[in-house]
Amino acid sequence: MRIFLLLLAFFVFASHAKPITYYFSPDIKFDQNITKPSEVLGYEVGEWHVRHDQLVHYLTLLAKQSPRISLSTIGYSHEQRPLLQLAITNPTQLEKLESLREAHLTSLKEGETSPSAPNVIWMGYSVHGNEPSGSNAAMLVAYYLAAAQGEEVEHILKNNIILLDPAMNPDGLARFAHWANSHKGQTLSSDPAHREHVESWPSARTNHYWFDLNRDWLLLQHPESIARVAQFHRWKPTVLTDFHEMGTNSSYFFQPGIPSRTHPITPKKNQTLTHVLAKYHAQTLDKERQLYFTQESFDDFYIGKGSTYPDVNGTIGILFEQASSRGHVQESINGELYFHRTIKNQLLTSLSTFTGATEHKEALMAYQRSFFAEAEHLASKEKFKGYIVAKGKDTYRFKQFAALLKSHQINAYPITKAITIADHEYQVGDLFVPLQQQQYRFIKAAFSTQTEFEDNTFYDVSGWTLPYAFDLNFSAVTSSWGLKYSESPWEPTQSSFSAEQVSNAYAYAFEWHHYLAPKLLNLLLKEGFEVRGALKPFTAQTQHGQQPFSAGSIVIPAGLQTLPNWQVKLADIANNTEIKLFTIDTGLTANGIDLGSRLMTPIEKPKVLLVGGEGTSQYEVGELWYHLDRHVSLAPTIVEQHRLGKIDLSRYTHIILADGRYDQLTKQAKAAIYSWVKSGGIIWGQKRGAKWLIEQQLLSVETVSTTEMKALFKAENLPYSERDALAAKQRIAGAIFQADVDVTHPLAFGFEDSTLPLFKNSTWVMKHNSKPFSNVLKYSNAPLLSGYAHEKNVAQIANSNALVARKYGKGLVIAMTDNPVFRGYWYGTSRLLNNALFFASSVE
Repeated sequence: MRIFLLLLAFFVFASHAKPITYYFSPDIKFDQNITKPSEVLGYEVGEWHVRHDQLVHYLTLLAKQSPRISLSTIGYSHEQRPLLQLAITNPTQLEKLESLREAHLTSLKEGETSPSAPNVIWMGYSVHGNEPSGSNAAMLVAYYLAAAQGEEVEHILKNNIILLDPAMNPDGLARFAHWANSHKGQTLSSDPAHREHVESWPSARTNHYWFDLNRDWLLLQHPESIARVAQFHRWKPTVLTDFHEMGTNSSYFFQPGIPSRTHPITPKKNQTLTHVLAKYHAQTLDKERQLYFTQESFDDFYIGKGSTYPDVNGTIGILFEQASSRGHVQESINGELYFHRTIKNQLLTSLSTFTGATEHKEALMAYQRSFFAEAEHLASKEKFKGYIVAKGKDTYRFKQFAALLKSHQINAYPITKAITIADHEYQVGDLFVPLQQQQYRFIKAAFSTQTEFEDNTFYDVSGWTLPYAFDLNFSAVTSSWGLKYSESPWEPTQSSFSAEQVSNAYAYAFEWHHYLAPKLLNLLLKEGFEVRGALKPFTAQTQHGQQPFSAGSIVIPAGLQTLPNWQVKLADIANNTEIKLFTIDTGLTANGIDLGSRLMTPIEKPKVLLVGGEGTSQYEVGELWYHLDRHVSLAPTIVEQHRLGKIDLSRYTHIILADGRYDQLTKQAKAAIYSWVKSGGIIWGQKRGAKWLIEQQLLSVETVSTTEMKALFKAENLPYSERDALAAKQRIAGAIFQADVDVTHPLAFGFEDSTLPLFKNSTWVMKHNSKPFSNVLKYSNAPLLSGYAHEKNVAQIANSNALVARKYGKGLVIAMTDNPVFRGYWYGTSRLLNNALFFASSVE
């Protein structure tokens, strides 16, 4: 009986398992000395979702067996999974891989390529972890290139170096494989409502910190992206593929996308070649009778996506989207969609990419050469010479910005003489970014302040201007007269920072404008230091003479410290954050408050409760977690909404509500929050989190709902064809607005000037009100800085509140219309959240 059941189970599973012959044409012969995926996995590809460790194991074995493959680990994910890159070509070329790479880069500088030089093709799979058909197909692609025999594969290998990135998001892929495999039965369920097809929060689309890595190519906040972009520029492929999945009821998409939604800086030849390669994908899918579409949905505008970043870097980026089974099989309008079918389609278009790119090798390589050769000529025709960016007082934020430019191969030069441009005086050490360099197009796109567009519908954000995100002043340079700068571009340097130790000091102090000042403060509080925050400016006698300190500066009085060897600990922690400590000789100041003033407020260690779970935005919760962890060294307690009523809130100083729906909170949870705030708790809400605070009457602010904002646009008598255009006008997909800052408010300590760029992707508005001292940020009179927003939306947002803080009992309620830590790279606005952690309790 037991044998019968085992045999029955085998046949149930085997009925949906597809052998290697299912995926490849029977005409293809394979080297039998090369191990098949199933011989390592213990099952056929597509029968189960491959785990990342299995993928690594198989590809490592393949590289050992095949003389066509070189395997490298180019980095590690947050969860320390290896990021693999396979370089695949014929054995002769593999032996001289490095010299071929160098020759390829030289050809782009000199404009000439040997006819025998191989092309470089980059194949990237599954940047979203719950879109696993790509990574599963990558095993088959690697097996084909390693083991296939015959003239066709030899021709591909001779003419190309193929760089294969089999799992662009290892942590997400591992999470989803566990989910899908955990819910698979011997009898497969295709019901879309089945748990296998409905992931719990957060989904495995994201990486460890719940970020969308496909939006991180420009921003480079994560190790996966940093390693990938470094390799991209190390090789500069002519073609880069990006394999994704989409809704189950779709079919298959490959670019070109919607023509009017291509970034204007992308050359037309790029789209022409994309069309050429598309014919090969169509032919291969036609043979399989598979449905597909092009030039619908999806765009090539935001330069931080995996298929668009290449376009502004001289490469043809191609997006592939396969309808997803989101498990092993799922019902769809096109019948039951099996996982193995999704894998096969990704394999087929991988192979069609090789065929098309090989047949059009000369055209692709010539296009890439011309892309860079034309850069300086196009720059010379511009009405301006480049951009100049001010470093300001915060050297850390400035260095992060400069390092980001460097990662994108942009040369920036420190200026050697002060100069005034557009009424702003730039100082020695500020950066000049000239247009005349190979990255001309990328510079224009990264610094773009465009607000008018041919097509106002965006798949992603329409504004991302890098200096705005870092809150750095910048100007276009229209004339080189008087501009003096270094002959050598900016380079990161090894720090020699060392904090001074003076044992008989009266107190130590550091300034708050430094981006890592909150991190230093939090580390001190965790160690048990007694710390004071200055609510007013003062000037103190230091080891270097009289030193002015702005409001928000932190003081460590010697007389209050009880820790053994506290001066040594203080110096060590300051060294780690590279923040200068000032030694103060006396508590009597020359100007402003004295060090024993009641306006030197005690700072308490924050204990943060971050609300997550179903209903909240996994992206925003992840971004908040990432910011607090990385930049403040603070571990928030993340709690799902449904558990709030059971949590002892008295343990926490702060509650943070990200964007999301909070209508499922129980009466018990609401009552606990009311009581906690009244007793002195600090609650921060952003976007719909802020809206909930107002709806619950924790904060009294008049608002304009998103529904009311939509009503500004009349839909009467519009033809059906205008639906999408109307929806585009009604929303803000992602633009940058300017706000006026009350720099005297504790929540705005550390800001150098009274204006601040904000990233905005919501039309919800908090009206400006006359209640004094509660309006921390207010949108400017003409607020739109970059990206698209309809003039009606802009008019409603102008002069409205962006950040409000008001007392509720002994506590404080803070509401912000926007996300201050968007995608981890908004270094400017994230300081607002930091201030709320340490100075909110001092708000009256």
